[in-house]
Amino acid sequence: MARGMNHVYLVGSLARDPELRYTPSGVPVFEATIAGEDHLMGNDGKERKLPWYHRVSILGKPAEWQSERNLKAGDPVLVEGTLDYSQWEAPEGGKRSQVRVKALRMESLGTQPELVQDAGGGVRMGGGWNTVMVVGNLARDPELRYTPTGDAVLGLSMAVNETWKDRNGNQQEKTHWIDITLWRELAEACQNLSKGDPVLIQGRLVNDSWQDKDGNKRNTTKVEATKVEALARGVGVGTPAATSSAPRMQATGSAPTRSAPPARAAASPQGNRSAGLDIDQGLDDFPPEEDLPF
Repeated sequence: MARGMNHVYLVGSLARDPELRYTPSGVPVFEATIAGEDHLMGNDGKERKLPWYHRVSILGKPAEWQSERNLKAGDPVLVEGTLDYSQWEAPEGGKRSQVRVKALRMESLGTQPELVQDAGGGVRMGGGWNTVMVVGNLARDPELRYTPTGDAVLGLSMAVNETWKDRNGNQQEKTHWIDITLWRELAEACQNLSKGDPVLIQGRLVNDSWQDKDGNKRNTTKVEATKVEALARGVGVGTPAATSSAPRMQATGSAPTRSAPPARAAASPQGNRSAGLDIDQGLDDFPPEEDLPF
């Protein structure tokens, strides 16, 4: 059994005033949009400023505690959380899914950074952090393709299994399906990965829009990878066996120039997260192809 990892770190400003609401069953939900900019170097050697907006949620009593801090639009914060996958039956038929950020911690920053006014009336930090690190297993063989301009792009789907104990001490399990995009040299370096391979991914969280097979506009949250490390099967991440016997395949790549629109997320029950991940668990329950943007 390998040990999985699912971490999100965001440093940005509140794009607008956060909200506290309650689900029909009475669960408190604190929701906020964290906004900032990634400064990336393009192929032409020029720096690109890519705005990002990510909706984060805090559930339960911590949501009410957070709302008592009276944070406002423009306040700079640090968010530590995880990527949380949910799936449901759509009213028009078929399954729909989304990935959201479940915040485990939100802290105010001690300084007031530069703020940028956006076209929608909100604000974002003129910089910040937008970092994701996950360890999981590939749910299918990757397929390398090329854009019309000749850039290599590789889409990966990762299964990250979460285990926790409920209030009654019963073991619970959930699989999070995370979409990963690799670009250019990094995409070509990772094209020989295969289904079931355990990998470590580091990258940035992005929101993307695409059209489903019926022509409807859909939104998705995924990770654009900047580093990939192949891990050995059946051992704990960070153990001597994993460090010495895992195939070395680490590369870096730049992301395309684009901006990310705001994303909203729904609440789901929260449990205590642990890092247990079974190498082959969950791979046969991969979501249908029509739910994925690649």
